[in-house]
Formats: sequence, structure tokens, C-alpha cells
Amino acid sequence: MTDPDRPERLSPDEARARFRAGLRVPTSGWCAGWTQANLLAVPRDLAYDVLLFAQRNPGPCPVLDVTEPGAVDSPRFSGDLRTDLPAYRVYEHGELIAEVDDVVERWREDMVAFLIGCSFTFEDALVAAGVPVRHIEQGSNVPMYRTDVACRPAGSLSGPLVVSMRPVPASQVATAVRVTSRYPAVHGAPVHVGSPADLGIEDLDDPDFGDPVEVRPGEVPVFWACGVTPQAAVMQSRPALAIGHAPGHMAITDIRESEHIVP
Repeated sequence: MTDPDRPERLSPDEARARFRAGLRVPTSGWCAGWTQANLLAVPRDLAYDVLLFAQRNPGPCPVLDVTEPGAVDSPRFSGDLRTDLPAYRVYEHGELIAEVDDVVERWREDMVAFLIGCSFTFEDALVAAGVPVRHIEQGSNVPMYRTDVACRPAGSLSGPLVVSMRPVPASQVATAVRVTSRYPAVHGAPVHVGSPADLGIEDLDDPDFGDPVEVRPGEVPVFWACGVTPQAAVMQSRPALAIGHAPGHMAITDIRESEHIVP
């Protein structure tokens, strides 16, 4: 029997059942060995723009799966996309109107869902290589920031790059780059190492999403492209309706992490 106090040992089905029952928690460290994903669901008439936006911005938007219109599952996510994530965000005309435990009542018959790679997927590999992952140590959500780097626009969508940040000891930055570069389907290598100001980030203690984490002496802030980027595009571009995951509260898929490793 799976230890209920060890979320890293849960299967995707077991984790999704907990979220469906109402557990609301960031998913970093959950279901070791299984891929986590960002969610963005939009009406069918916006789906091509989202797909094109992802194609033009593969770093923050690596697409793992796309559903048929109206479908609530896929071969790569056998749960219910409306209920089996810990928390969701609902946007109308770019405004966040609700953060809820499920979106059953808001899911339209023409919704197309995109599952986009998440950097939580490579965190086990970082830990195995001896690289600390501070938000796991602190039991908090990863800090995420809007940058002043513009993504390539696509159709009606445009917006800034969003990044996640993990402080890494200076002596281990090269290891972090080497490890994560082997996972291009879940953001891959960092997009920036060092000065937050170079990305237009004014204060690491004030993330736009998630929670701040301690950056200790001798550590360097390392930034990875983040799958919240499509939600930032929704906020800027103001489509009539979009549904996403609450940042850090991911879809746990049926895809093994090992499927994403490249030599």
C-alpha cells in the first residue's frame, strides 16, 4: 500500500483522486518519475492561435498533448481535466475571475485543452545530482516572475516570458544546466543565470506567482522558462474565456519522466 504521507510515492491515479476529493496543494515533489504539466484550455476558435503561440515559443510552451474539442481526458492524462488538478484559474477577457477546485460548470463543449511541459518534472534529477531545490526544502511553491522579454506573438496572442527561479550554489550551476538541458520537453536548460534585473525582475522576494524562497550567500538565482507564460499571454491579449491551472498546482500525467530525457 502506498504511504499516504509520502506524496512522491503516489501514482498519478492516486494523486488525481486526492485532488478530485478537494486536496489543494502545490505539486512539486509529487509522484516521482511521472511528468507534470501546465494546463491551458480555450474555446476551439482560439486553439489554433494557442498552438501557433506554442510553436513559436517552444521554450516556455513545450506542448505534450492537445485534446479533441470537448474532451476532458487524453491518452496522456487519463483523469478528468476539469477536476483532477489541485486548483484552477478562470479568465474572462483577460481578467482572473475565479480560482477554484474544479471547472466542471465552466467547461464548454468546444474547449480544447493543451498540456504543456513543467519544470517540476526535472527536479528529481536535480536532487539526484546534488543540486538543492529550495522550494521543496521549504515546503512552498516555486517563485515565478513576469519578465520584460516579449514572446513571439501568434494570431491574437501576445505576452511576456514568465520564468521560474531556483537558487543554486555557484559551484553547482554548471551541473544544473547540464542536468536540465537533457529535458527539452519540459523547458530544458535555464534561460538566464545571475542578475534578475537583466530580465526586468525588480525584487526576487516579490514573485508574480508562487512563493518567495531564500537565496543564501554563495547562491546564484537561476531562471527557467515557465509554462505559466500562456496564462500571461491570456492576461495581455484578453480572449473571452480561458482556463488554466493555478500556478504550481499541476496536472500529473501518465507520461514517465524518462520519456523526455535526451542523451
